[in-house]
Amino acid sequence: MNSTAAVAIPLRASTLKIETSSFGNFMARKLKAGLSRGTVRILHATLRAMLNAAVDDGVTVANPADRLGRHLKFIATTATRQEEIKAMTREQLSAFLAASHDPDATAFERRQYLLFLLLARSGMRLGEAFGLQWPDIDFDKREIRVARAFSSGRLETPKSGHGRTVDMSQQLVSVLPRHQVEMKADTLRRGWSEPPVWVLWSEAGTPLNKSNVRRGFVRLLKRAGLPLHFSPHSLRHTFASLLLQQGESPVYVQRQLGHASIKLTVDTYGTWLPMGNKAAVDRLDDANGSKVVARLAPRADRAPVNADEISGEPWWDRTTDPLIKSQVLCQLS
Repeated sequence: MNSTAAVAIPLRASTLKIETSSFGNFMARKLKAGLSRGTVRILHATLRAMLNAAVDDGVTVANPADRLGRHLKFIATTATRQEEIKAMTREQLSAFLAASHDPDATAFERRQYLLFLLLARSGMRLGEAFGLQWPDIDFDKREIRVARAFSSGRLETPKSGHGRTVDMSQQLVSVLPRHQVEMKADTLRRGWSEPPVWVLWSEAGTPLNKSNVRRGFVRLLKRAGLPLHFSPHSLRHTFASLLLQQGESPVYVQRQLGHASIKLTVDTYGTWLPMGNKAAVDRLDDANGSKVVARLAPRADRAPVNADEISGEPWWDRTTDPLIKSQVLCQLS
């Protein structure tokens, strides 16, 4: 394929046309526009998958995206991605939540505590927590339906493109109803006819502002004496890493986070997966294994060990006839 060729890919009712000569420039422009490396990686992976389909259909003979990733900086190795993850330890998380749970805090500060607890105990993204409404919460089943998210000030579907259901911890189940009661009381004090639809809202009754939340997060980091490289999104990373460290299934973590594939979960959080588990291989052993070993052991009524055996001749595949043995020894001599 020459550098000026165009690749046409049938895609449902439309046709996607990509100039291979500008493919790399397209990715570079996205990086310059301020998109994160992770977002550009997803763009690259999507286009590469569609171009692979074009190769399979015979539309083109090569995929121009295959080699592109080797030359662009947005393609990071698994190890690099894992190094970029900033997750708290269990002790750091406890210190952070303790710093944010001030009995004398204002109503807004208490809502921030609930937000951070929600992120740490459910693995939700910040925008997903902003879009949470009370009908999304099922206290009896201890589940939250993640159905929407705020992104750049717009209400959209979650990042995965579809909703998901996540489990609630006992702590969330006990804290959320108290917040609901407080919210209703706050609504009466303000003279509003009804409370906002959002579980978490600002002083004006609107969804929380990301910049304000981040500033509050930094203040709490300083109060808890924690590194300032953590961000609200670190609570999602902390949720995943702690689950994996305690031996939970990566598939369960994938579903809680809403990842599109188990590979994404393992590539991102693989460093926290337990690398050894001798108890697991022990459970493969036969329950009657000791009896099998006993049957393989030498019998007590076996003939005494003779000199030939002591000299190193295995008794089980050699003859015990002394005449044959003596003839063989004579030939060897």
